[in-house]
Amino acid sequence: MSDALVEIAARITTCRRCPRLVAWREEVASVKRAAFVDEEYWGRPVPGFGDPAARLVIVGLAPAAHGANRTGRMFTGDRSGDWLFRALHRAGFASQPASTARGDGLELRNAWVTASVRCAPPQNRPTAEEREACASWLDTELALLPNTRVLLALGQLAYVAVWSHLARTGRALPKPRPAFRHGARIELADRVVLASFHPSQQNTFTGKLTEDMLDGVLVGAREAVDAA
Repeated sequence: MSDALVEIAARITTCRRCPRLVAWREEVASVKRAAFVDEEYWGRPVPGFGDPAARLVIVGLAPAAHGANRTGRMFTGDRSGDWLFRALHRAGFASQPASTARGDGLELRNAWVTASVRCAPPQNRPTAEEREACASWLDTELALLPNTRVLLALGQLAYVAVWSHLARTGRALPKPRPAFRHGARIELADRVVLASFHPSQQNTFTGKLTEDMLDGVLVGAREAVDAA
């Protein structure tokens, strides 16, 4: 990984811009969930991770309180991550189908996983002000991934964050912004934007998102990456 990516990761992990999020992430890390009472929680902002040469960048909403806020790696150690990494493995973007902890051997291939907000928010609902305060981290991180060609947004708020990032970085964008929908694909001059329902329990337990549906989006991502 480049020195610049290591540096931005270190800067992200020390961020204290949002008092509400700082208080919540640290409270969760102190109180803990009974199943993880013997573990040391990360309890800090979470940087992205993956292949620095990635052409696919996956953007989620925020770390889960007892997932990435515990493990220190995006989508690692929770049920959303279970779904995501199984699908990434099937599509050839991940070395293994499970991700339980940092250092578990998982490697991403041609993919990078990040989020629009870096701290676990109460009820998984960051405020508009918190999303705005975190936006520069996404801009800076993506600027250090020069091979990016495909942006996959998981959920509507991540989709909005991706479009806001593209607008801030000077891309020519269609107006009005295309509506979020699962399976959306928008081709820009130098990017392909894809959208999927988030693999949250709310979506997967109800059947709003199935593994076949998520696989379909990642097959599209693979095709777009290979064509880039």
